[in-house]
Amino acid sequence: MKSANPRILTINGGSSSIKFALFEAGDSLRQILEGGIERIGLPEATLRVKGVEQADNFSRLVKAPDHTAAVGALMDWIEERSGRDALTAVGHRVVHGGPKYYKPQRITAEMVEELRRLSPFDPDHMPEEILLTSAFHRRFPDLPQVACFDTAFHHDLPRVAQLLPIPRRYEAQGVRRYGFHGLSYAFLMEELARLGDPAATTGRVILGHLGNGASLVAVRDGKPLDTSMSFTPAAGVPMSTRSGDLDPGLVWYLARTEKMSAKQFNEMVNFQSGLLGVSETSSDMRDLLDRETQDVRAAEAVALFCYQVKKWIGAFAAALGGLDTLVFAGGIGENAPAVRARICDGLGFLGIGIDEKRNAANEGVISAAASRVAVRVIRTDEERMIAKTVCRVLGLG
Repeated sequence: MKSANPRILTINGGSSSIKFALFEAGDSLRQILEGGIERIGLPEATLRVKGVEQADNFSRLVKAPDHTAAVGALMDWIEERSGRDALTAVGHRVVHGGPKYYKPQRITAEMVEELRRLSPFDPDHMPEEILLTSAFHRRFPDLPQVACFDTAFHHDLPRVAQLLPIPRRYEAQGVRRYGFHGLSYAFLMEELARLGDPAATTGRVILGHLGNGASLVAVRDGKPLDTSMSFTPAAGVPMSTRSGDLDPGLVWYLARTEKMSAKQFNEMVNFQSGLLGVSETSSDMRDLLDRETQDVRAAEAVALFCYQVKKWIGAFAAALGGLDTLVFAGGIGENAPAVRARICDGLGFLGIGIDEKRNAANEGVISAAASRVAVRVIRTDEERMIAKTVCRVLGLG
């Protein structure tokens, strides 16, 4: 079933999952389906697909002991569905490009080797992302693949925001603030402009991508000024299982008192901390909101998350010299009115006021009529941003 229009598959690989979407490029970019392979490495790994055609709506178990096998199952299904020539290109979200790679570009053997060298920058994502690109190349050697770097949006941060206060020699090794969630932020800024918000080009904006991973970015006159994540995605606000910012002295303390290795510390701050670590029960904000009246640990996890996000909003408003628009996005930002309300409570001095009914209804604009700051809820779409980027790089559409 070869389409007359170019078809772009987007791949967004996580540590135990792969999200994907299929788009058709023409006069406009049309999403045909979306899905994911979840619980990679476990016996109950599942391929889930949702599409415009009835046959594209299903969920079934697949053998996926690792990412290579998981993407193999995905490629098998694509060939079954549409034939070997179904795809025009593949776009990959690549979390980290280090100091060399930030502009989206076609994946080459040279780039893959450089990304392997950069794997220590992000050992939790990079190896799997390289495996995914290699698997597609083996199956479809002539199929163009494009890397879309999640750090790209933040590449031109002011130098004072990039610098880390450690010995200068490490900067030569590429150690600096990079920032992440860049594909989401690029989409949100385009959407803000589409909605006619003047702050998108000539104002002061704070974007909050609040989901399993969470970060904020300050944008002035359309250009990023600062962001909460740093050299790795573990920095900034607390997340579902990531700690966010910590006292670096904790590393030495735990090494002395518990003989904790650097590897164990990395495991703790990335997979055992955040909402999960404080609540001791769940990394999911929905669970914690349900339990907070009965479980003080859940209540404290929610309170800590809201408090830290509020602090970053205040800090970024200071860096921006005020605020015109605040945007909530991501799974929590888009779907948790209680969290949005608690974050904004007490920020009236910045001109932020929430309309309770609009907020409860998850409307696009949730600020009160008297609010000086426009407070918006925008559903982010990283997959669409990847597809648009692929079209631009390869001249499709």
